[in-house]
Order: sequence, then C-alpha cells, then structure tokens
Amino acid sequence: MKPKIGFIGTGIMGKSMISHLLHAGYDVCIYNRTKEKAMELIEQGAHWCNTPKEVAKHSNVIITMVGYPYDVEEVYFGSEGLLENAQKNTIFMDMTTSTPTLAKRIDQTAKEKGLYSLDAPVSGGDIGAKNGTLTIMVGGSQEVYDKVLPILSCFGKNIVYQGEAGAGQHTKMCNQIAIATNMIGVSEALIYAKRAGLDPEKVLQSISAGAAGSFSLTTYAPRMLANDYSPGFFIKHFIKDMGIALEEAEKMDLELPGLALAKKMYDQLVELGEENSGTQALIKYWE
Repeated sequence: MKPKIGFIGTGIMGKSMISHLLHAGYDVCIYNRTKEKAMELIEQGAHWCNTPKEVAKHSNVIITMVGYPYDVEEVYFGSEGLLENAQKNTIFMDMTTSTPTLAKRIDQTAKEKGLYSLDAPVSGGDIGAKNGTLTIMVGGSQEVYDKVLPILSCFGKNIVYQGEAGAGQHTKMCNQIAIATNMIGVSEALIYAKRAGLDPEKVLQSISAGAAGSFSLTTYAPRMLANDYSPGFFIKHFIKDMGIALEEAEKMDLELPGLALAKKMYDQLVELGEENSGTQALIKYWE
C-alpha cells in the first residue's frame, strides 16, 4: 500500500508538488497557515488539517515546504509540531531551503524518538514544480532515501543522494551560489544588448544555445524583457538563502565575493520594495 503523505506548505512550489502526488494516487493531507491558499488542492482531493499536529497523526511520510528556517523550527519543534506528535517510524522530508545545522538537529531529534528525517531542498522554480522536473538534493540515511524515492519521483527528475544529514542543504547552497552571480551576468548581458542598440530577443536566441546557456538565461531573461517580475522564486527568499550560504562559508573561513556582491544588489532592491518580486527583477538595479 502507498504511504499516507502529509504536506505542510501550499505555496508556489508546494501547490504543484502536492498536485503531482494526488495525480499519482497518493492520499495526501495538507496544512497551510492560510486555508484559502489550499482550496484548489482540497477540491482536487487533498484532506485539510487544522494544525501540523493533525497532519502528524494521519501521515506515514511528512513533507515540509515552508519559507524560512524559523518556520521549519516552529513546525518541527513546537509543542503542536511534528516531532512531538508523529507516529513511530514516520519519515520527515524537509524540502525548505534551510540551514545544514537545523537539518542535523532535526535528524538527531528524530532518531531519538524512533523517527526518520531527510533534508531534501529543491531547485527548478515554479516551472520545475509545475512540470514535475525539480532537481532534488537529499541528505540523511541512504536506506530512508531509497524508501521515499518513488514519492520524490512524482515531482522531481534529477534526484541525487548527497550524503549524511545536512548534505542536501549544503548542496543547495552550492546551487544558490552558482545562481547568484549567474543572475548578475544575465542582467548585465541584456542591459549591454539594449545599450548597444541590439534586439535583445535575437541576442538571447544566439547566446542561449551557446556556451553562455543556463537555466537563468533561458527561463528568466525572457521574463526580464517582458517586464514580468512575478515570482517563480521570491527575492526575499533568495536573500535568505544567500545569507545562509555566506554564514556557512564564514564558518569554513571561506570568502565568496561574488555571492556577497549579489546579495548586496538584491538587498538594495528590497529597499525599493521589491522583496515580493521574482529574482529576475534584479535587472531593475540598472533601470
């Protein structure tokens, strides 16, 4: 029998991921702080729960996809949270981009209670979630990873086991570091094209298929040209991720000047009220 899945967080990413699980025939119960945002999923067949505690009572596998590390901490460690109320042998998968330290803490506490935990952050944005092609980076027990791989395959395509607890979150930091400076390059390329009097659409046609090609160039550059700043990934969440990466790098006595520059530029956009825009709004830095 398929396990009963609990899913906490029905935002831009979670909504599509839950939909894939429902279409795959899983029994899914959901919780979100705002029930209205979950109504479409309830209409698709998801079961609503009023608290994380209620999710824990009805699930064998629980996936969390929330905003910030402090949200993760509240969901797992609160008195009404998952660790205090889950059934024995429940498997947790935190797919939030959070800190490696918190991932290790959840894993250790879970073990003490006869539970299991994986940190499994994702990459691919709203498009990857909708298409079921997310990249998933997993840390924790190899044995537990093997058990949940069919579930992850419902919404992920490039799924890689990275190592012990915290390894998934560390890998996601590598991902965000690579994206941060790449977004600067994409923005500068378009600004240069415009200033040189070129047709940016034709420029994209040429460089997207060459050595400069990247997910950001293919996915976000067209949105920049269309002045579409709707969030596939919020600037406020990207800043959170960059902050985590910089803190972890400092612990390793590692300097990351490119990442620091990107965060500084995005911080300036937040000062202009762009925190809820998509990361492609970086081009407004020049405009």
